[in-house]
Amino acid sequence: MTGEHTVRSYDEELSHLTNLIARMGGLAEAQLDSALQALVKRDSDLAGKVIASDVKVDELEQEVHGFTVRLLALRQPVAHDLRMIVGALKVSGDLERIADYAANVAKRTLVLNQLPPVKPTSGVPRLGRLVQEIVKDVLDAYVEQDNERAVKVWRQDEEVDDMYTGLFRELITYMMEDPRNITPCIHLLFIAKNIERIGDHATNIAETIHFLVQGTPIRELRPKGASVLLDPTQPAKDH
Repeated sequence: MTGEHTVRSYDEELSHLTNLIARMGGLAEAQLDSALQALVKRDSDLAGKVIASDVKVDELEQEVHGFTVRLLALRQPVAHDLRMIVGALKVSGDLERIADYAANVAKRTLVLNQLPPVKPTSGVPRLGRLVQEIVKDVLDAYVEQDNERAVKVWRQDEEVDDMYTGLFRELITYMMEDPRNITPCIHLLFIAKNIERIGDHATNIAETIHFLVQGTPIRELRPKGASVLLDPTQPAKDH
């Protein structure tokens, strides 16, 4: 916040909204971490817990929606306060999608665990670790309203795309070398795409932070790697 308001309860409400987003972000971050652990360790029990926990993030998103509507109606915010409230609404949507993609990773892991392990599995966690760092950084940037850190996250989107592109090519090559690898590698491709999409939503959050702090959108074009060219069935980057 840029300063205290005349009505103390208004400041408390804005702080509560930030805390809700922080809690939601913490849950989404934990979901991603657990999903990646389940993949690496071939832990079906942990994967199941990730899937079951997705509802907690959904419930928090609904709480954020209800609270923001109340603030808009009762406080009639302007300027930075309005951007903060609307920004929280947008960020909650991105966090809900991040948790959904983490649950999708867990669902694919359950299927993979029924199949023999394949060599390229190690490349997916590397992509996952990069995206985990990005999610953590963007959540810290949101809580601290750190625009510089948010822009740094925004620029890392290209790095995620490039790593995904390399992994995509590796998996395709592995499938061509041995048809027995096709089924597990297809599941790994879907997992990698889900992780890459999590990176996209972290980038969305970074753009929201920039607008929240500066009051203007990022003027540069969003950095993009080659993953869209390799995967034309996927929608364009979220904005």
